[in-house]
Amino acid sequence: MVAYLVLLLAVMSRLLPHAFGLVGLNFTAVGGSLLFFGARRERWQTVLAVAALAGTDWYLTTQVYGYPFHVSGYLLTWAWYAAICLLGHAALEGRPGFGRVAWAALGSATSFFLLSNLAVWVGSAMYPHTTAGLGACYAAAVPFYANDAMSTGLTVGALWGVPALGRRIVRDLDEARLRSA
Repeated sequence: MVAYLVLLLAVMSRLLPHAFGLVGLNFTAVGGSLLFFGARRERWQTVLAVAALAGTDWYLTTQVYGYPFHVSGYLLTWAWYAAICLLGHAALEGRPGFGRVAWAALGSATSFFLLSNLAVWVGSAMYPHTTAGLGACYAAAVPFYANDAMSTGLTVGALWGVPALGRRIVRDLDEARLRSA
């Protein structure tokens, strides 16, 4: 049940900034939530996570931005959603350590940065289709990458770190109680 609430957090983190005029922050819980969902649910349920976020893509594109919706423009993004869920399942199932969680978070943000900006460069006329154009595309996206890396780090920190800290506090209190008895 918690994994579904975390997935809802990812959806809301994409919708609420538009409702409150905070779109420029580009701060969502998508990467960290997909990792968590993947780690806590069966692999086949990746389809549910992708469907929820694909629905959010449709809503934002058509209702918020007023653009036509073309499935072909989202296939790479949806494949990334699935890949991050599956990464969460493969690398973070159970109780992984700090290193695995940190690498998964960094991999999530970095892979989205690399794939999405490559798609922008390939699929648009904004940047020349040269090495310099590709470099300019990635350079322009660095601030977005920084926000995505921070939001993913905060999300996984909360989802894995807070429970781990709670377990440690309980264990330390139990040990202190046993020593004083």
